[in-house]
Amino acid sequence: MTEKTGLKTTFEDGALLVELNRPEKRNALDEKLQGELLELLTEAGHEPEVRGIILTGGGEAFSAGGDLSRFERDWNPTEFRAHSHELTRLISSVERLEKPVVAAINGLATGAGTQLALSCDLRIASENARFLFREGMIGFIPSHGGCARLVKLVGLARARDILLGGEDLVAEEAFRHGLVTKVVSHDKLLEEARERLRHMLKRAPQAYGLAKRLLHLSASVDLESGLFAESLAQSLLVGTEDHKEGVRAARERRAPSFTGR
Repeated sequence: MTEKTGLKTTFEDGALLVELNRPEKRNALDEKLQGELLELLTEAGHEPEVRGIILTGGGEAFSAGGDLSRFERDWNPTEFRAHSHELTRLISSVERLEKPVVAAINGLATGAGTQLALSCDLRIASENARFLFREGMIGFIPSHGGCARLVKLVGLARARDILLGGEDLVAEEAFRHGLVTKVVSHDKLLEEARERLRHMLKRAPQAYGLAKRLLHLSASVDLESGLFAESLAQSLLVGTEDHKEGVRAARERRAPSFTGR
């Protein structure tokens, strides 16, 4: 993969650990880091050796979201929307990536940093993690899915409590609201994220990818459309070598050996 100065990566046993590497800026997503991360995710999607991704932050923060410097200029609405769409594209690319993505939330997450974490398949939080919803303090609203994604993830009532209640959420409160999958001690964060990823990678890759896309789709369509999409996906999977191997393994009472074919 192309070297990225704003990211640190480690690859082991099919798992790509990606660390946002702007600790002095609390891993705020400036244009350079935003572009590097999108490029890396795109490359990972096409790289067969990369079976899953863990996303975390360097230093004490996961990500402080969009760099405040982008707001310290005069924008016209059309130009701002075009610029904003690029950040939305990055966050949405995590949901569209047909491979497991686990967020290891090591500290502060706010703004687009929160959306980056929430777009991941699973979210493991350190006891040091905090979620801040302070967009209103700079005259903004949560965007890049900040309202829509939150409602789909935790429901309208809890989303109102979170966004309109005005309180910062420590890790355990975030877990109670359904924002994170599990809270662990800070020194066990990456270990737990790797273990969760290993468990996710036991599934057939094509089946995992389609299930991920179907879940995302099902949050936005009616039941009949969802049923039709499921039927199409199943009709594709029934002819795969992995499906045949899975059936054989179930009959032989052994663990399947999937190849992604």
